[in-house]
Amino acid sequence: MKQVTVFGLEDWEKDYLSPLLKIPSEVFFCRKGLSVETASKFKDSEVISVFIGDKVTPEILKLLPALKFIATRSTGFDHIDLKACADKGIRVSNVPAYGEATVAEHTFALILSLSRNIHKAYVRTTKGDFNLEGLMGFDLKGKTLGVIGAGHIGLHVVKMARGFGMDVLVFDTRKDSFLEEIMMFKYATFDDLLRNSDIITLHVPYNEKTRHLINRDNIKNLKKGALLINTARGGLIEPDALTWALDQGIIGGAGLDVLEGEEFIREERELLSKGFPAETMRTLLRNHILMKRDNVVITPHIAFNSREAVHRILETTAGNIIGFLDGKPRNIIP
Repeated sequence: MKQVTVFGLEDWEKDYLSPLLKIPSEVFFCRKGLSVETASKFKDSEVISVFIGDKVTPEILKLLPALKFIATRSTGFDHIDLKACADKGIRVSNVPAYGEATVAEHTFALILSLSRNIHKAYVRTTKGDFNLEGLMGFDLKGKTLGVIGAGHIGLHVVKMARGFGMDVLVFDTRKDSFLEEIMMFKYATFDDLLRNSDIITLHVPYNEKTRHLINRDNIKNLKKGALLINTARGGLIEPDALTWALDQGIIGGAGLDVLEGEEFIREERELLSKGFPAETMRTLLRNHILMKRDNVVITPHIAFNSREAVHRILETTAGNIIGFLDGKPRNIIP
């Protein structure tokens, strides 16, 4: 009988997923994420499910000699070493679409928090201070939103922006003139989008080509005072460049649901017991500085985290696992 292990589930997620996995296999649920410790405990697993914080490395794969299939409960898969999996004949599936509206809504939550100074006003009023000085915001209507990446999420952001009466520029490696016409946006080059957008939002995957997509060389080209929003992956923005642009007043503010090195922030205890590289420590310090700025709004990677979206993630993951066990794999990452 095949062994299936699902790592890193909260209790309510287990209760939701368990009835969906009525399969002729041993199914184990591990509240902890995938690690050397948990992989060793479930070394006979032929199928595992992981989340974005679970690093699937060659070292981890050595501890799972029976592994044949990985179902990640995410759209992105940069936490999985695909080459190492391919070398071992391990197939990997993802959840291609689950939170288009969910992440797009959070994107606008960050935009509105900055454009109307909601975060500043909240902090001020909790202290009994109702002074309006410094709280004047600006209308979104008539402003230009630059959307980098026109996938499922990016296109939902475009829809919402049009509802606010915004003009929309889109940069994507693939163009669809039909969508451009019916959704009333304009494709732009990357540089033109940076120069002409009042607000820029990132919706691309993280890989070698997109690492530090926004960097010291191009961030200076942003429209002065523009807002920068990132609900995708922290590594898309070079931290030094962002701090510098904020200091120089090039960027008027940033809304960040993701930070480069955020996995270490979640596990600060490990800083006391592990020797992290100097660059990692510098990244952590830069992120700490960003958290202190009143023109930066940071949320802890929760753009995906609505109950409905998590339900869709779990349902698709269950389907991916069942499909693989039935010899009909789905949502396989090439």
